Amino acid sequence: MFALVTGANSGIGKEIARQLLGQDWTVYVGARDAARGQAAVDELGGDARLVVLDVTGEKSIAAAAERIPELDVLVNNAGISDAGQRAADLDLDTLRRVYETNVFGVVAVTNAFLPALRRSARPRIVNVSSGTGSLTWSTGPNPQFDHTLGGGGSAAYRSSKTALNALTVYYGQALAGDGIKVNALAPGLRATNLNARAAQSSNDPAEAAQEAVRLALLPGDGPTATLFSYDGTVAPW
Repeated sequence: MFALVTGANSGIGKEIARQLLGQDWTVYVGARDAARGQAAVDELGGDARLVVLDVTGEKSIAAAAERIPELDVLVNNAGISDAGQRAADLDLDTLRRVYETNVFGVVAVTNAFLPALRRSARPRIVNVSSGTGSLTWSTGPNPQFDHTLGGGGSAAYRSSKTALNALTVYYGQALAGDGIKVNALAPGLRATNLNARAAQSSNDPAEAAQEAVRLALLPGDGPTATLFSYDGTVAPW
C-alpha cells in the first residue's frame, strides 16, 4: 500500500508517516526542502521515500505525480499560518500566501493525484484542517479557543481552513462514486513549527496523527465528507 503525506518532514505530517510505516506501508515523504526531507526519511526508516514536493509549484506537483503512479492514500498535511492578524488588519499579500498553500495547494495536489487514487482498490484522502476553521466553534462558546484567537484573530489561517473544510465536503460528494473517501481532521494545538503558539505547546503531534491514520484506513462503510476531531469525534463545520 502506498501513501503520500505532504509537509511530512516535521510535525504532524512526519508522525503520520511514521505510523503508516509502522503498518508496513510505503510512504512518500513530501517536503519542499530536499535536505530536510531526506533527513526525515533517514530518521523514519522502513520504506519511507523522499519526494520533493512544493504544493504551490505546478511543475513540482506534476513531477511528483509522474513519480508516484500508484497511490492508495493522500494526506494533505502541508500548511502554513499567519502572524495572527485580525481580519480588519489583514493585508492581501498574507491572505494570498496562506491560501496558496492551505487551499490552492490542496486542490492542485489532490487533482494531480486523482488518476492514481482512482486505480486504488481503497482510495482515501485526509485533509489536515483545524478546529479554528469551524464556523460553529468560532461563533459560539468553545473552550478550545483562548483569548489569543478572539476578536477574529488569525483570520487568514482560520478562513483558509474553513475553505478547506468546504472543499472536503465537495470532494467527498464528487468522488463518492469512485469509492474515494475524503475527510478532514481537526488535530488540535500541537507542538509543531506552525506558529509561535504551536511551538510553545506540549501536546504530542503523534496523538493527532493517530486519528489521521484511522481516517486513512477507513473501511468501505466508513464516513466521507466529514470533519473529525483528533479524539475521533465528529466536529461541527
